Amino acid sequence: MNKEYLECEKYYIFAALIFIAGFYGGYTMTVRGGLFANAASANMVLFAIAIAMHKFEKIHVYILSFLAYMLGTIVSEHCGLLAKKIGRLRWDTYMIGIEIIWVILLALLPSSVPDLVYQLSINFICAMQFNTFRQAEGIGMATVFITNHTRQTGSYLTRWIRKPYELTYLKKCARHFGMILCFFLGALTSSYFGQYLHTKTLLIAVGFLIVIFIDFVHADLYIEKDRILETPRGH
Repeated sequence: MNKEYLECEKYYIFAALIFIAGFYGGYTMTVRGGLFANAASANMVLFAIAIAMHKFEKIHVYILSFLAYMLGTIVSEHCGLLAKKIGRLRWDTYMIGIEIIWVILLALLPSSVPDLVYQLSINFICAMQFNTFRQAEGIGMATVFITNHTRQTGSYLTRWIRKPYELTYLKKCARHFGMILCFFLGALTSSYFGQYLHTKTLLIAVGFLIVIFIDFVHADLYIEKDRILETPRGH
């Protein structure tokens, strides 16, 4: 097994995944109704604001988005256990394959389809992604939002300034900052192209997902085939 390849692949995969998450966030905010796709926290704040300001017409949207996020976590947890027992692929690979099909279907739906369909679908997908991919090269990595990456960037930068000979701190700082940058670029990309491509903007994300899927299938069948029943990559 090529350990160096696996470690390189993992960070590359996580950077691509958080780019896609930022892409989803920019897409739902600018093209599909102004709802956060990536995290339940922001939508819970919007839910509380809606109640406080008596804007009850959107309350059901925030409740459903929260439930979709929770359901995505439950499904990914259950499927992760089942996938260890079937086939030669890990749950991570199956999940990306499902996401590709799902996002293609969303991209091909007519523009008349309500925003809520897109919002809840992407909430669900982001929850599955967040719960499935958790670590890259032994470093805790969230793939759908940057709150923790911001904290970790500042934390490791401070440690490196105090101990500049500890290059591990600098490396971890750079990794977390790289995730922030990828998230930003994803949101920037979807927000820009969403003005021209509208629903079809999602096909850009599909391109990235296909690259990840091919990488995962290759790793499962050839590089990690002897570890296929062990803990899924990223956990």
